[in-house]
Amino acid sequence: MAEALDERPLVLVVEDEILLHEILEDALGAAGFATAFVQSAEEAAALLRRHSADYAVLIIDITLRGRMVGWDLAKLARELNPQFPIVYTTAGRGGEWPSHGVPYSVLVQKPFAPAQLVTAISQLLNKTGPGP
Repeated sequence: MAEALDERPLVLVVEDEILLHEILEDALGAAGFATAFVQSAEEAAALLRRHSADYAVLIIDITLRGRMVGWDLAKLARELNPQFPIVYTTAGRGGEWPSHGVPYSVLVQKPFAPAQLVTAISQLLNKTGPGP
């Protein structure tokens, strides 16, 4: 895995809107993060079960296609590591965050400026430390 040799913190981005991948990759890369993208919570769950220690932060779109949604994936990540930093993104389900979100997470409403995402990640890493 090429990212494993990269010394930058690795961010796992779970986003099914392909058009956002390049924008987020550029913004996160400029901020000093390496990125890995998947399009479903199921794909992300498989990666986290095998390699959760590789990822410093998880960015999840709440509304994903498939059986799992972002809330489910965040709970799995926290079962694997109770301190896992999580940033949720959503266009319309932000009101559910108080009841479904995990502690020490951040919600960023879509549409967002890439700098907002970088700020959210930085806030979480400052609270929890550099990685799971």
